[in-house]
Amino acid sequence: MTNHKSPVRILLVEDSANDRELVLLALQDYNLANQVDIARDGREALAMLFDETREPFCGVVFLDLKLPFVDGLEVLAQIRAHPRLGLTPVVIMTTSNQESDLIRAWQLGVNAYVVKPLGFEAFARCIKEVGYFWTVTNTLPSVLPPPA
Repeated sequence: MTNHKSPVRILLVEDSANDRELVLLALQDYNLANQVDIARDGREALAMLFDETREPFCGVVFLDLKLPFVDGLEVLAQIRAHPRLGLTPVVIMTTSNQESDLIRAWQLGVNAYVVKPLGFEAFARCIKEVGYFWTVTNTLPSVLPPPA
């Protein structure tokens, strides 16, 4: 089991350069800048996650919904369907507060659904809280077992 002080790897899937920068700054501000991999669209995220030549991903995915090429809900569905990644924690961070997106995300097995607040200060505070929970408070195993 991973000690709560061990670094937690983060995959940030975000197409907005401004939002990517805000997330990285907020994580750094709280010293939560563990290893952060960045995917700029859903297709790139899936390629990174399913690349058998890379070390298996064990960490948390911060996933936007409205992505080019492959949307966030499809990325989530593919993560959940994959035998090696099915239990990977996924936090959706989106501007969408549409009930249909929220329901579909929970049906697909999201671990948290966060609507990005407007304004820099509120957004940064939100990222710090989410980041702190998933990288410090929450405990992940060093290797996620396949889903039962």
